[in-house]
Amino acid sequence: MEAEKKKQIRVWCDGCYDMVHFGHANSLRQAKALGAYLIVGVHTDEEITKHKGPPVYTEEERYKMVRAIKWVDEVVEGAPYVTTLETLDKYNCDFCVHGDDITMTADGVDTYHLVKEAGRYKEVKRTAGVSTTDLVGRMLLMTRQHFYRGQREYEVGKEGSSTMGQDSAARSPWTGCSQFLPTTQKIIQFSEGKEPKPGDRIVYVAGAFDLFHVGHLDFLEKARAEGDFLIVGLHTDPVVNSYKGKNYPIMNLHERVLSVLACKYVSEVVIGAPYVVSADLMDHFKIDIVCHGNTPIQPDSETGEDAYGIPKKRGCFKFLDSSNQMTTEKIVERIIQHRLEFETRNQKKELKEIAAFEAMKKSQMLNGEA
Repeated sequence: MEAEKKKQIRVWCDGCYDMVHFGHANSLRQAKALGAYLIVGVHTDEEITKHKGPPVYTEEERYKMVRAIKWVDEVVEGAPYVTTLETLDKYNCDFCVHGDDITMTADGVDTYHLVKEAGRYKEVKRTAGVSTTDLVGRMLLMTRQHFYRGQREYEVGKEGSSTMGQDSAARSPWTGCSQFLPTTQKIIQFSEGKEPKPGDRIVYVAGAFDLFHVGHLDFLEKARAEGDFLIVGLHTDPVVNSYKGKNYPIMNLHERVLSVLACKYVSEVVIGAPYVVSADLMDHFKIDIVCHGNTPIQPDSETGEDAYGIPKKRGCFKFLDSSNQMTTEKIVERIIQHRLEFETRNQKKELKEIAAFEAMKKSQMLNGEA
């Protein structure tokens, strides 16, 4: 009976989904688990700019990114910033789901107050250690020590950055970034847990997939179309740094794993894949075709050999043109070019969240909940 009831449940989520990251994906995964059909409303650029400042991604990019998250059944474009009962009824949704942080309008009003009052609101746990605010901060501070090696490789920088929301102390309790702590359970939750079926054509691609974006998405869609089972090899942080330079990658290996696993075109991920696609790797995963995008392929830094030499010799290598020119570097350029706007956005957001958090704690003390 419970299973039958759950089959009928339609769940509503909404948000900006700017720089769609694994925190967003994890929230949607939890929301989908509460019902059978998940509808996600995405706000317009105009609405986001009005209430919290300019988004990094355009609304068309955000619509496309959210549609590609494996737990999403339907996307509603231009969803209202304040969630109303009319919106839930229009899409036949039983209730609305959001993380355990507070989202507010430009006037400081809780955007979910109407559905909360009506008892049609449920909360899920937000993913600690990542937020759009933090990722913007990492890009604005490209010289900071967010890229470490050795025992500090997965540490999130705690140095003071008064405008970025990096320091978890004396910051917003929601977007002040704490260290991201990966677990095997989290990877299992994101993984399909499926193996290729007999006769499946297995496709392999590899790269950094840093700040997972629409360029990556279009490439992976093309790669998946080459076969039935898509494996993505993710290079380690030091390897990515060796060919990207500067302070890349922006996101560490574990963060990139979850971002890629959330994509509906991806079947499996190789964590810390070797830069050179070896015969052993191809034989182990029974790879039929190896694909690469239009980005330049640098020779192996240690041996100088062609990273795709083996698949080329086997006649199973293919260049794919995703027809999308977006790169991680271009996203960083967007941030740098509008530095002051994004700094101001982050500052305002943190101040509003701190005020809301204090008001919430005060209310709980008055009601004897604390």
